[in-house]
Amino acid sequence: MNRQDISEIRRRLNPDKNSIDCIRGCYVDEKGDIISAFSHSLLTLPQEEAEKYLAIFRRALSGLPGRNLVEIPFRPDQVMDGEEHRLLTALNRTALKVDQAVERFFQKIIDALELEGNYLILLMHDAYDVPFRAKDEFKVDDASEEVFQYIVCAVCPVKQTRPALCYCAEDRGFHDRDLDWVVSVPELGFMFPAYEDRAANIYSALYFTRDAAESHDEFVDAVFGSSAPMPAAAQKEAFEALLGDALEEDCSLEVVQTVHEQLRDRIEERKGDRTAEPATVSKREVRSILESCGVSDAHVAAFEEKYDEEFGPAVDLSAQNIVNVKQFELRTPDVMIRVNPERSDLVQTRMIDGSRYILIRADEGVEVNGVNISIGDLGEDISEDAAPF
Repeated sequence: MNRQDISEIRRRLNPDKNSIDCIRGCYVDEKGDIISAFSHSLLTLPQEEAEKYLAIFRRALSGLPGRNLVEIPFRPDQVMDGEEHRLLTALNRTALKVDQAVERFFQKIIDALELEGNYLILLMHDAYDVPFRAKDEFKVDDASEEVFQYIVCAVCPVKQTRPALCYCAEDRGFHDRDLDWVVSVPELGFMFPAYEDRAANIYSALYFTRDAAESHDEFVDAVFGSSAPMPAAAQKEAFEALLGDALEEDCSLEVVQTVHEQLRDRIEERKGDRTAEPATVSKREVRSILESCGVSDAHVAAFEEKYDEEFGPAVDLSAQNIVNVKQFELRTPDVMIRVNPERSDLVQTRMIDGSRYILIRADEGVEVNGVNISIGDLGEDISEDAAPF
C-alpha cells in the first residue's frame, strides 16, 4: 500500500465518513486473564467515546510505509487453506458478528503476545463504497464500483495514572485525583485485507508497529502465520555493519558518502508522489554504487555474500530504513560530528604527519557551546595533496 491508499482508508475513520457497524474489545491483565469483553455499535456510543475509538484506529494506520507500516504477504497455500488467513477472512466476512470467531482470535493474541502490563485488544469492521475515480482523478462519490470490506485491529497498553491534584470546576478548587486506568496509543495493529489499486488484496495485510525497533515476532507468527520483517532499526545496523565488515579498507568516507547520497536522492524523488511505493534498494544496485566508487572486485563479492547471508539474495531493503535522510554523522570514541546531509562534501579525511584527521571546512558561523568564535591564521595551509585515508 502506498501513502495515498493508506490516507484514503484513514480518512474513513472519522465520525461522518465511516460505515463501522461493529467494534469488539477484549481487556487483558498482565497475567493474560480476560478482565472484560464487549461489543459496541459505533452509532450507539456517545460522540466523545466514538471519536476516541476512531482516533485509536487511525493511529493503528499511521507512520511511515516500510518503517512503521509494513505489508505482510500471504503465500498462495495460506490463502487457499491456511488457518490464520481463514480466521481473518471469517472475521471480515461476518463483520465481527460471530462470537466464536472473535473469541478465538482474541485468545490467539493473548496466548502469543509478549506485552508487559494490562492491554486492550480492539477490532472494528467497516464497509467502504469505493467511489469511482476517472483517469483525471475526478472522484464521483455516488458512483461506487466496489465495496471494500476490511477489519482493523489495535493493541493498546492500559496504564495506571499517577496520583495528582486535579482542578474541579464545580467548586473552583483543587482536589486529589483517584487512580485510574487509561488506554494508551496502539503499540501494534493491522488492517486486513490490504487496500491496493482501490480494491482488496487478500494476499496481503498491512501491519503496524509503533516502535520501528520492535516487530513483535510472536504476534506476527500467531496472527499471520509468517515471520516478522526485520525491524527498521535492525536493518540499519545490519547494513552498516555489513558494509564495514565486507569492504574493510575500501570502506572509506567517500564510499559511505556516495551510498548515503544516492539513497537519500532516491527517497527525496518519491517524497512528493503519494502514489509511489516506498523507495527500495536491491543488492545489485548497491553493488553498482560500490563499483562506481572503485571498490575492489574481491570486496564487492564479499559484500554480496554477506548480503545474502544477512537479508537473503532476492530481498530489497527499504531505503529510508538504512539511511537517515536528515543526518550525516561521524563518530570516534571521543567525538561525534553531525553534518547537514546535503553538505557532507564539507567533510574530508586526511593523513597529516602520520596521523589520521577528519577535516571540516568552516568558512564562517562557527559556534562552540553557543558562542561565536573566530578561526584566524593558525599557521600554514595544509596542502590539498595531503594523503587521504
